[in-house]
Amino acid sequence: MVGIQAQKTDEKLPVYMRLIELQQLFRFMEADKQKFALRNHMMYKLLATTGMRRQKSVDLTWEQFELEWNTVRIYGKGNKERFLPLHPMVLPLIQKYREQ
Repeated sequence: MVGIQAQKTDEKLPVYMRLIELQQLFRFMEADKQKFALRNHMMYKLLATTGMRRQKSVDLTWEQFELEWNTVRIYGKGNKERFLPLHPMVLPLIQKYREQ
């Protein structure tokens, strides 16, 4: 097996939503009245406005939100702490979800 190279695997690039698709998604979510609609709406807007990874948003706790500073604290690679600004469109959703 010496000298035989392994085949290259195709690494797929991420596919991003266009702005119009994102706007359609948000309009749908604003009209949704199902059980987890508010949570889903908040999480998708949080992802879209901060650029954080999906798993980081799933792992968030209330202690990571600094609402008086409009930021969220996340931990990156190497457990490095960083603060992401929260967009004004997400703040009312976070407050409403927290009250529920």
